[in-house]
Amino acid sequence: MDFALNDIQQMLQDSAAKFIQNDYDFETRRRLSESELGYSEENWKLFAELGWLALPFDEEYGGLGGNLTDLMVLQIELGRGLVVEPFFSSVVLGGNLIQRHGSASQRAELLEPLIAGELKLAFAYIEPQSHTSITDIETSAERSEAGYRLTGHKAVVLGGPSADLLLVAARTSGKRGDRNGLSLFLVDPAQPGVTLKSYPTNDGFRAADIHFDDAKASLLGEVDSAHGAIQATLDDAIVALSAEAVGVMEKLLDATVEFCKVRKQFGQPIGKFQVLQHRMADMFMECEQTRSMLYFGAITATAGGEEASRAASMLKVKVGSAGRLVGQQAVQLHGGMGVSDELDVGHFFKRITMINTLLGSRDEHLQRLIGDAQVA
Repeated sequence: MDFALNDIQQMLQDSAAKFIQNDYDFETRRRLSESELGYSEENWKLFAELGWLALPFDEEYGGLGGNLTDLMVLQIELGRGLVVEPFFSSVVLGGNLIQRHGSASQRAELLEPLIAGELKLAFAYIEPQSHTSITDIETSAERSEAGYRLTGHKAVVLGGPSADLLLVAARTSGKRGDRNGLSLFLVDPAQPGVTLKSYPTNDGFRAADIHFDDAKASLLGEVDSAHGAIQATLDDAIVALSAEAVGVMEKLLDATVEFCKVRKQFGQPIGKFQVLQHRMADMFMECEQTRSMLYFGAITATAGGEEASRAASMLKVKVGSAGRLVGQQAVQLHGGMGVSDELDVGHFFKRITMINTLLGSRDEHLQRLIGDAQVA
């Protein structure tokens, strides 16, 4: 199968790589991460101008009509730059949910300002007791004369501090653990009844814990039918997140190889020591195998169906294993410098470690695959 980039994908890759090389070096990224906002609004507007925010959305809403493979190309480059702008939380999660589950009027109303860089979204579905289960939801929505009222608690809402609008998964019928009875709601985070506690994550991004106390909410799409859209969106998100992981691992490999060429011990570069060459070869193999698994995951997820979730779990397992090996080897071969704040290797290591925990860890997805195999 030919995995060569087409002309549009090549242009997308080149524009992202050029932006990171010219305007997003490590010191710039660290300064943005440590700022009060946590990212750059100017960069967000630039993303809109470059068409990155429009990439995965249908042309009728002002999008570019790109597919998951196109998104994968961009995410790899964003991973190589450790980009902290809320592209993943707002576009990959929030925008994808709206396009999948929103009504025609809701898609037109929300996707156009998102694509223009005027609206940022955050998807709130994780709860303290649920980890990453999308059915273990206790947050409830009750119908009222003015719409719906939302009560519950969401944890680790990626991009929550900067979101103009929250997409909240809540139970409208059934009991905890049921697939049926889940609905999606649009919630203004600035209204009374919404308490948001924001914090920086270990990898320099931002998240929030959010409490809803009889907060006003608007239904997105149809009631009691959100499970399929949520699952499909998370499957796509795993592929996009894994693409970012590939970019991170490749940067760790490149930095390690360059360091071993210049760091000398016993009068010669340490890269000439065979045992270290073997370790770098292991890193290279893990990067290449993960990239191949990423292509498989993107193709399978694009086709949809039950195999999409299985392929996403397989990909997440591989990313978890490979990311740990590549990250640990990079830190170890750099020595004490590998965990210093001044060197980018430690920041890439934190990001690849965090990626393993997002959307379900390696162990969680492995147990899911084992359970599915036992049932079959």
